[in-house]
Amino acid sequence: MYSLSVLAKMRGWKFEYYVSHIAAYLKDNPHGNYKASLDNGMKIHIDKTLPIVTKEILLVEEGGRQKEAQFGLNILAKEILTWQKEHHIEALNIFLPSGTGSTALFLQKALVQKEMFDTKVFTCPCVGDSAYLKLQFLGLESDQRYHPTIITLEKKHHFGKLYKENYKIWLKLQEETGIQFDLLYDALGWRTLLAHPEVYSKPILYLHQGGLLGNDSMLPRYERKYTQDIK
Repeated sequence: MYSLSVLAKMRGWKFEYYVSHIAAYLKDNPHGNYKASLDNGMKIHIDKTLPIVTKEILLVEEGGRQKEAQFGLNILAKEILTWQKEHHIEALNIFLPSGTGSTALFLQKALVQKEMFDTKVFTCPCVGDSAYLKLQFLGLESDQRYHPTIITLEKKHHFGKLYKENYKIWLKLQEETGIQFDLLYDALGWRTLLAHPEVYSKPILYLHQGGLLGNDSMLPRYERKYTQDIK
């Protein structure tokens, strides 16, 4: 939402966002990505009926789940290849957590098409389970040679739910690396990655999920629920 609102503002486009509902508290107390997007001129619609696409309307699906996303991921694949060459890294395992899985899928596809067979993409589902994520892959690419490798935790994870383990690893990562990660995707991503030592058979490139504005709403929730327990 926020990234698209910035792009629309830069280009002078109108940006309209369609959702099925908005939480009452968020609507009455705008903050985080939602407030920043509104400040950028976003108009939000609580409506499941989307506008008809015309030459004047570009429809971007949730999570960028569409083939046009390949354009940007081809650029990222080139950047990774350049980085590997500069650092003399022949084989590489890339990891990132997934929502719709579009980034992981199109990155793996670009790497295969560039014949970077020693560079492999791993991902974990943050929305739904591995079967759901696999369906997302198949909806965009039927050739499974281009699909990333899915890894998971044994315990089921519910999207948006607060987990003490997520908060603890988020705090630890910030303390040890000085890097702030996203609480919604990255925390689960790091927990999953650390639970799969087989991925460490090669050097690992972790793709940060960005979206730190989302922490403005997630962090207070974690602090209210778990700060005393963790101390």
